[in-house]
Amino acid sequence: MNDAATIGGVAPAVPTQHADEMPPIAPRLLTDLLDHAVDAHGTWPAIDFMGRKWTYAEIGALSRRAARGLQDLGVVKGTRVGLCLPNTPYYVICYFAVLRIGAVVVNFNPLYTEREMAHQVEDSGCEVMIATDLALCLPKLEPLVGKTCLKRVVVCPFANVLPAFKRRAFLLFKRADIAHEPHDLRYARFENLIARDAAPDPVERSPNDLAVLQYTGGTTGVPKGAMLSHANLAANSAQMIAHVGHMPDKQERTLGVLPLFHVFALTTVLNYSVDTAAEMVLLPRFEMKSFLATAKRTRPTQFFGVPTLYTALNGQQLHGEFDNVRVCISGGAPLPLEVRREFEAKTGVNVVEGYGLSEASPIIACNPLEGLVKDNSCGPAFPGTQLEIRDPNDPTRTCLPGEKGEVCARGPQVMKGYWNRPEESEKTFIYGALRTGDIGYLDKDGYLFLVDRIKDVILCGGYNVYPRIIEEALYEHPMVWEAAVIGVPDAYRGQSPKAFVALHPGDILDEETLLAFLRERLNKIEIPSSVEFRESLPKTMIGKLSKKDLAAEETARRSGGQSA
Repeated sequence: MNDAATIGGVAPAVPTQHADEMPPIAPRLLTDLLDHAVDAHGTWPAIDFMGRKWTYAEIGALSRRAARGLQDLGVVKGTRVGLCLPNTPYYVICYFAVLRIGAVVVNFNPLYTEREMAHQVEDSGCEVMIATDLALCLPKLEPLVGKTCLKRVVVCPFANVLPAFKRRAFLLFKRADIAHEPHDLRYARFENLIARDAAPDPVERSPNDLAVLQYTGGTTGVPKGAMLSHANLAANSAQMIAHVGHMPDKQERTLGVLPLFHVFALTTVLNYSVDTAAEMVLLPRFEMKSFLATAKRTRPTQFFGVPTLYTALNGQQLHGEFDNVRVCISGGAPLPLEVRREFEAKTGVNVVEGYGLSEASPIIACNPLEGLVKDNSCGPAFPGTQLEIRDPNDPTRTCLPGEKGEVCARGPQVMKGYWNRPEESEKTFIYGALRTGDIGYLDKDGYLFLVDRIKDVILCGGYNVYPRIIEEALYEHPMVWEAAVIGVPDAYRGQSPKAFVALHPGDILDEETLLAFLRERLNKIEIPSSVEFRESLPKTMIGKLSKKDLAAEETARRSGGQSA
């Protein structure tokens, strides 16, 4: 597979926008991040999981023993090893264990259906899976073992990493959540994996080796595995350090509720935290009461979230949980301005919006933590990154400041390509720059403003209508809690926008009143043809509003002859 520097031909001289210059980023192995933290700060806490703690020295030792155990199971350089784990110490230990012996991490969402699991196992060639013993995950793997390329499963007992009193309570009251573990030689337990107190056999590795297969969300078709090297992911961590402005002068605490199997959390909660020897406060899932109690107990200094998480927090009575936070970044989806302003007003913490994608490890732009933050912008290019806006109709042409086009990026964090998809890899690069599929523009100061996904643009009677503009207007109404806009068939205009809205609990609003509110903020072609009110809107597994589900529901409804 070619890398990003050569796919798409030789780059011509084109104007680009980039952040302040930073020295070239030296390629590193991801395990170097952990090794340095162990050597320099071995006694520091590395993980706080539900009140139980591990130091960096302990995590380092466990990851080496797990690496030895994986080699004993037959894992060699290049073997694809799946991590189907919620946020637990198991994920951190096994992630570095896999990478230490030259194998490749394949991230799996534990909430995947059996069909989704099977597709990703076969597509990646995953031979070993590491999973918890929870009923939400393990039973979906049983039909795959021995019947696909999946040969072995390492089972990690969830209760074993809980504090003693919580372990007893879990085993007593939550036994139904634990899956029956097959008595089968193809299954091994985590305690067997780390049983040998021995170092793994040395493996020759390079920062350019494939480290992670990060599957895209599949919003534009079958999910594809973005090939991220050690150098790609380690570079994005180094760029995070440069963006923050310095290495911390005391240990930071990162509140990690975003799932580590998602690339935003993989970089910010895991790699960047280990790179700076921060303490990771991990939560296995988002549950508001537990989340707030954990934040109150641990007083995090860093927090990374998606917009729906900030929206949910805006509906809570907060009591100083975020008083110590100094780094607060939103990513994963556009952050509505009103949501940001309300969160900042409630907490006194500034939230900056960033932007990225799986194919770029993921961050390529972010507003500064100190300095000018522009409303509705995702900021200038990340340190060491170059952004280009290209004409969607003629990608060889680079757009001028203020002109809308496809956002493209270059940088050391950009992937090698898609796993086993050379044609799609070729299409996603133009003159070596990664094509994001997003429409946006750069202003005169180099700040990036996203307009919408290319695929989400609604074609209304020959005009381009961008759902995000309508959604921003909807969020300005004080009763609107969540909003999403999709294109629906229109006999006259071809397509028209339809809005889906959830109101704050207890609020009452009718369609005509809301449309009248929008008429003061949008042009005629942007006014939704209809508004559908719901108690809540569908979300993806990581908490993004899911337009894909709304579009599927709308298609099913219309094909069934029901009115919109």
